[in-house]
Formats: sequence, C-alpha cells, structure tokens
Amino acid sequence: MNAKKTDWTAFRQFLPYLGKYKLENGLAILLGIFNGLSAVLMSLEIGRAIDQMIGKGQVDFRGLTRELIFFAILILINVISQWLIQRLGNRVAYGAAKDLREEAFEHLNRLPLRYYDQEAHGSIVSRFTNDIDAVSLAVSSVFNQLFSGVSVVILALFLMFRMSTTLAIVVLLSTPIIFFVNWSVAKASQANFASQQRIVGDVSSFVTEMVGNQKIVKAFNREAVNQTNFETINGELNVKGQKAQFSSSLTNPLSRFVDHLAYVAVGGVGAYLMLSGNTLVTIGIISSFTIYESQFTKPFIEISGMITPIQTALAGLRRTFDLLAEQEESVEPVVEMEMPLKGEITFDHVDFSYVPEQTLIQDFNFVAKPGETIAIVGKTGAGKSTLVNLLMRFYEVTAGTISIDGTPIDQMNRDQLRQDFGMVLQETWLFDGTLYDNLTYGNPNASDELIEHALKKTYMHEFVERLPLKLDTPIGHQGLKISDGQRQLLTIARTMISQPTMLILDEATSSVDTLTEKKIQSAFLEMMNGRTSFVIAHRLSTIRNADKILVMDSGQIVEQGSHEELLEQKGYYHDLYHAQFQS
Repeated sequence: MNAKKTDWTAFRQFLPYLGKYKLENGLAILLGIFNGLSAVLMSLEIGRAIDQMIGKGQVDFRGLTRELIFFAILILINVISQWLIQRLGNRVAYGAAKDLREEAFEHLNRLPLRYYDQEAHGSIVSRFTNDIDAVSLAVSSVFNQLFSGVSVVILALFLMFRMSTTLAIVVLLSTPIIFFVNWSVAKASQANFASQQRIVGDVSSFVTEMVGNQKIVKAFNREAVNQTNFETINGELNVKGQKAQFSSSLTNPLSRFVDHLAYVAVGGVGAYLMLSGNTLVTIGIISSFTIYESQFTKPFIEISGMITPIQTALAGLRRTFDLLAEQEESVEPVVEMEMPLKGEITFDHVDFSYVPEQTLIQDFNFVAKPGETIAIVGKTGAGKSTLVNLLMRFYEVTAGTISIDGTPIDQMNRDQLRQDFGMVLQETWLFDGTLYDNLTYGNPNASDELIEHALKKTYMHEFVERLPLKLDTPIGHQGLKISDGQRQLLTIARTMISQPTMLILDEATSSVDTLTEKKIQSAFLEMMNGRTSFVIAHRLSTIRNADKILVMDSGQIVEQGSHEELLEQKGYYHDLYHAQFQS
C-alpha cells in the first residue's frame, strides 16, 4: 500500500479524536481570529506611525502617541490570545493522545493470544510511547499555529488588496512556490519516516528483550554478540533517521529562500511605484506591506518547519491504527449456565494447527470425568500446552468440538469460561504492587482467612509474617525482590485464593526445590479435590497419583491409563519413567 496514502488515511481516522474537544476548538478559533486581527492591525499601525513621523515632513506627536497606545493594546491582545491558544492546544493534543492510547490499550486487551505470539512485545510498547508521544507533540505544534495563522492569512490578504493590488499580487505569486516546495519534500521523505518509526519499534523490542533476560545473556557470554546485533539495528535507524531528517530539513530553508525573494520583490516594486508618482503608495504602506508579506507566508513557512514532527506523527498514527485494525476476539453474550459446573470435559474429533500447512493435533478424542485429575506427559512439542490453549479458548479449534458438561465451549462466553479455570503456569508473573494485590488478583473479595490458609498451604505464611509490612509489602521492580521459587509459590497461593471450578497446572512446580515440592503436594491434592484438573509435568514424580495419565506424541494420545497400568504396558511411559528414576 502507498505509504503517503496510508498515513493521510490514518490522519483522517484521528480527526474524530480531535473533534471530541468542541469547546476547546471553538475557543481556539475565536482566539485565533483575535490573534490574527491584532497581528495584522499591528503591522498597519507600524505603517501609520512611520507616515506620522516622516510622511508629512513633520512629526505629529499627538497622532503618533495615539498610534503607539493602540499598538500597545494590540500587543497585549496578541500575547494573551497566543498564550491561551497554546494552553488549549496542549489540552486538545494531549487529551486526544490520551484517548487514543486508552482505546489502543483497551483494544489490546481484546486481541487474541495469537497476536501476542506473532508480534514483538517491544514493538507493541513503542506504539504506546514513541508513536503516540510524537502525535501529541505534532498536534500541539500545529494547533498553536493553525487558527491564528489562518486568520492572519485571510486578514492580511484582504488589507493588502485594499492597500495595493499590484503589491498583493507580488506576494501571492510566492505562495504556490512555497506550497510546491513543501509538497515535494514531504512526498520524498514520507517513506523514510515510516521506516524510521518501524526501526524505532525494533530497537525498543530488542532492548526490552535483552534487558529482561540479562541473566541468560551473561550466562552464555553473549554481550559482544548482542552489542553487534544492536549496533546493526541502531545503524539502520541512524541511516534512515538521517535520510528522513535531511530531506524534511530542506523544507524550511527553501521556503524561507522563496519568502525572502518575495520580500525583495515587494520592496523593489513598491519603490518603483512610489518613484513613478503613485500617490497611493507611501513609505509607511511599503513598510506595512513588507511585514504583511512576512505575516502572509509565515504560517506556510512554520508548517514547513514542522514537517519532521508532522511526518513522524503520521507514521506513528499509521502504526497505532494498524494495531487498532487487528481483529479482536468476538464479543459474546453472557450465557446462562447450569451452576455449579460439574467439570466433565470432552474432546470430540478435535483438529488444530498454528500454521495451516502444518497440522499439530488431528482427530483428538478424550473424555475427562468430573473431579478427575488428568496428567499429560510427552516430549517437547507433543501438543501438551496446546490442549490447554484450546481448552481456555486462547486459540480456536480448526475442527471438532470441546465441550464442558455437554455444552460446546465455542457457545460459552470466554470470560465465563476462563473464570471457571484456575491456572498455574511455568512462567510466573507478579506485577508491581503489594503482596495483597497480587494474591487477590483473581478474587478481590477474598477473606483474610482464605488468604492465610493459602499462604500456609504453600509454606509462604511464615515468610510473609516476617516482613515489616506483611501483606502490604510492595513487590516487583520497585519493591521486595524474591526468588523464582517464592514467586511460583505465591502464584500457586493466588490460584488457591481464586477458588476456581477446574484447574490447569502447567509445570506448576518447575521453580520449586524437590523438598518444597513434596511439602506442597498436599496443598495441590486439597486444591484438586473434587475439581477436574489437568496437570502438565516433566517430573513424573508429581503425577503418580493422577486418575489418568495421557502420553502424547505429535498431537496424539499414544498411551493412557493410571501410573501402574502404564508401567505394566512397558511402552513409552515405562521407558520415560525409568529414564528419570534409573537409580
């Protein structure tokens, strides 16, 4: 798609965000008229003052004083109106950027998991920071010039034609040239600005990834390699950035060059008319005209000087609206379900693939009875976590049906479905906040007794009690630093507190030592009691007591049964189990 066309389409999409601020825009238009009128009349007063001093051969002090007082009033009106316009411009610019950022974040929450798997996280973050910040900066700059600039152009043009048609035409001849210069440079530099914003997102993504995984970087001694990779991306940004800045920086000096030629032309033609005996052209009128010429072309020149932030903003708008154009998960009505759920889960001829050409799960059939604990084992890539993604509707099945208590989950509201599941994942996540906020993330109304019970079951109660602020202790980047094992125990406690109907434990004890793991097995058993539970584990010691063990390979169940039954079959599970416990 043509970059220029796309960017202006994005600008048109952004206009409703600016239009929301009707009062501010209305006041800005009114103040712009006052500001433009005062600026134009100031130029007129300068010419009259000059004529008062030298036009009649002697100084008219009374008339000069009157002109100077009026000039001072005009200056005051001009300054105050410009200050108010800037205040209103900032309110509109940053308010519109706030609205766009909030809508983008709300949209982000409704996007399917597939989008996050395919898009670099740093690039997503860059759209909320660099791109939208560039939009607010450009809007504020243009807003401050737009209304007063339009007023100045119209009023200056009107007065110029009243004072001298010939000199007005001289001024007008320069305007199309300035427009042509601005348009030519903007068209040539647009692609470079689009590339620049894309690479800024790449830099943000790379830095975010490397900073967040410095332990791995240092462990594998990859600092030098990462430095080289970063210098490559940064070098590309340097090249594209320089090209974009250089091309856009030509606009302002070229526009000023044309303006100065017009300035000289006005002086030359005015002098010729005056010397030719044209009594309507005086020294004061020529002086006013030279100022009018500058005022008339000033808005165009100032806009040309803002080509760089404007084009950066247009590129940022395009990236932001590309995000908003991503397909959301469909909005589904809340369906009345028979509560509480029993938890019978059926996979009926389920097919699924992340990539259309590469089938991962094909004709998968399985039934989990209410309250059963289902363990899933298999080598990496066998499809264990994919089953969880399908069950939670993070991804939709390609074919077949998954049902809970006889109701297909694609007929259930996603929010309802996900609230019925409690998840403990291998990747622990605790946000910046207090321990209390993190523990009650899934159940904000949890009682103190429930929280205390969960902490005791996960052997974290004593640790919390030793903290000076106890549950009010901040954790995260700005708070208390805790180990990976402690983070995982807290996520387990959080799931207990949420009191879900069904459970999914995906390598839930991967960061916990063996001794602690054995201690919290009783907590897990208590939490899973009466709940249909899916347990994914590599350590087979954690799944011996499961009602059913599914052994998966290439998206298919190759073996299933209890621990003892699978050992007696002396198949894949038998070999896997003895490989872990040869001693």
